[in-house]
Amino acid sequence: MEIILLQDVDKVGKKGEVANVSEGYARNYLLPRKMAEMPTPGRVAQVHKIMEQKAAHARREAEQAEETRDLLAKTVLTIPAPVGSGDRLFGSITSQDIATAIFAARKIRVEKRNVDLEEPIKMVGTYMVKVDVHNSVEPAEIKVIVVPEEHKG
Repeated sequence: MEIILLQDVDKVGKKGEVANVSEGYARNYLLPRKMAEMPTPGRVAQVHKIMEQKAAHARREAEQAEETRDLLAKTVLTIPAPVGSGDRLFGSITSQDIATAIFAARKIRVEKRNVDLEEPIKMVGTYMVKVDVHNSVEPAEIKVIVVPEEHKG
């Protein structure tokens, strides 16, 4: 028997899906608990339209994520930092610093937790840092160059 789920049901399907279940399960469990409804041709068409819209939205999101990843892959960030002896930094460059530098350079908002930095950068030099853009695309690799800060004096 076909039903339209009004909420997620384990081992049956997600909210809004048309599912096939046994007649007894539908009549005695799903329908009385308002977890499902009987399908009408109009409601089934509406459900299919909503599913198509969700799929189209997911495709658009993935395409935008790929464009963002490609743009970030071309990005080279130069971050000035105060330096002590032997090219060691006073403090460190964190994932938040990199996320802020990406926004300053490209006007792309990146959450600091999406910047894959094993540990903060503590030396002057060039680093390749992975940035997760979206779960449907592979991470972008950004070149980060840490340079000594210019002293005004």
